[in-house]
Amino acid sequence: MGGRSGLRAGRRRRARRFGLVAGTVAGTVVGTVVAAGAAVAVASRVSPWPSVLVIRALFDAGARRADAALAAHAPTGLTELRDEPYLAGEPDARLDVYRPADASGPLPTVVWVHGGAFVSGSKDLIAGYLRVLAAQGFTVVGVDYSIAPEARYPTPVRQTAAALDHVLREADRLGVDASRVVLAGDSAGSHVAAQVACLATDADYAEAVGLRTALPADHLRGLLLFCGAFDFDLARGSTPLGSWLVRTALWAYSGRRDASADPSFMLGSVPQHVGPGFPPAFVSAGNADPLLPHSLGLVATLERLGLDVETLFFPEDHEPRLAHEYQFDLDGDAGRLALERAVAFLRRVTA
Repeated sequence: MGGRSGLRAGRRRRARRFGLVAGTVAGTVVGTVVAAGAAVAVASRVSPWPSVLVIRALFDAGARRADAALAAHAPTGLTELRDEPYLAGEPDARLDVYRPADASGPLPTVVWVHGGAFVSGSKDLIAGYLRVLAAQGFTVVGVDYSIAPEARYPTPVRQTAAALDHVLREADRLGVDASRVVLAGDSAGSHVAAQVACLATDADYAEAVGLRTALPADHLRGLLLFCGAFDFDLARGSTPLGSWLVRTALWAYSGRRDASADPSFMLGSVPQHVGPGFPPAFVSAGNADPLLPHSLGLVATLERLGLDVETLFFPEDHEPRLAHEYQFDLDGDAGRLALERAVAFLRRVTA
């Protein structure tokens, strides 16, 4: 009995010591997590970097999943040119070209600018979709550019204009019909594509921004814009998540926490600078996209000006809910419809 009693007492003492140690460790872990969270919160007030890293990780992971799912829709019979430099001395300035292998001459050309809230993404993450589009009878060019905060506005716009000029210079080699070009993009890429369209169609605007493209206005046949962020005055999204995303993107892209205080940056607000020469546009976004107000606002401006605009929007109660970049899901009815409508638009404006 005495032996068992002593054993139990020893166990109780060890348990108390273990409990004290465990409590100390748990307290240390919780304290570390709380301290780290507080540090991130403080850092987020003085720099966009903490939020940028979160957005970059989430967006790139989602894009990889979407591109992997497109493997089931991968077309055959394409020729590809990957990682062609378009600006000397700028490692990010590269583009890919996809076109049907049996094409005997230049084709109507879609120059696509990838999305990623200005802080993430790459042409490689949308390669599957660009292949699907090329199989419909187009030369499709995927453009890479430098992302924020490493590169700020107007670097992606300048680089995309340079990519467009490179494509025009090398049109014969690349199978590009330089008289039938459509600029396209998704998310932030939609904004860049739309701003380059403003540069191409409004000389006064191009002079104000300080950027130009060699593409003649009448050779820019249209714009294909999915889930874009077009208006820098719309610093709030339709959800708290959207507001956080927009504020972070604008801060990183402009280099200023209050981007609206920079007049040169605000020249990038597309709806405020659309002119009568703006090309025909196809605009679409999902009913659950936090950036939906941007697409609706751009369409309202184009319609008010009497410009050629096609839209694909969905009822507010549409199920399933269609999130940001819904168009890349070709396993869903909405994604397939978006592709069908986009191809019909491209054929109409490049006919």
